[in-house]
Amino acid sequence: MAYHADATDLTDKEILTWEGFGDAARELSQAVVDSGFEAQTIIAVARGGLTLAGAMTYAMGVKLTDAINVEFYTDVNETLPDPVLLAPMLDTDAIAGQRILVVDDVADSGRTLGLVIKLLRGFGAEVRSAVLYSKPRTIVAPDFVWKATDDWIVFPWSAQPPVTKEQ
Repeated sequence: MAYHADATDLTDKEILTWEGFGDAARELSQAVVDSGFEAQTIIAVARGGLTLAGAMTYAMGVKLTDAINVEFYTDVNETLPDPVLLAPMLDTDAIAGQRILVVDDVADSGRTLGLVIKLLRGFGAEVRSAVLYSKPRTIVAPDFVWKATDDWIVFPWSAQPPVTKEQ
C-alpha cells in the first residue's frame, strides 16, 4: 500500500507539516470569508479533503458538514481512467438551494473536483471550491487555493504508512 511520502523516485516534493496545515486552513478559510461567500454546508471530498474540511468548518463557524467519496488515485502517480463516486452517497434532497463549499486537499487533474461540482450543481446547489494546493494542469480552477505547485505533495496525514497491529 503506497502513501504520499513513499514517492522515493521523486526529487521535488512539497512537504506540509501539521503546523503548516493549521496555518493554511486558517488562511484558506479567511479567503473564503473575505470573498463574501457564506457557505451553509462544507462538503469534503473523501479522503483527502476530510481533514481540511473539518478544520475549515471550525474556522468558518459552519456547523453542517458532509463528505462525498470519490476514488481516483490508486497509487503514487497512478489513477483510474475516470474518478468514481463510491457509496454512501450524499442526501441529495437536502442539497437543493444550499450554498456549499466543496473542500479537497489538491486539484491535480481537476477531474475529481469537476465531477463533484457538476453533481452538486445538478441538484440545485450554489457551489464554490477550496483546495490547499492547485496544480497547473488542473482542468477546474478552484475558487480558493492556498498554494499553487507542480511538485508532489506530502501531507502530514499521509506522510507515514498506515499503522499495523503491533506484534
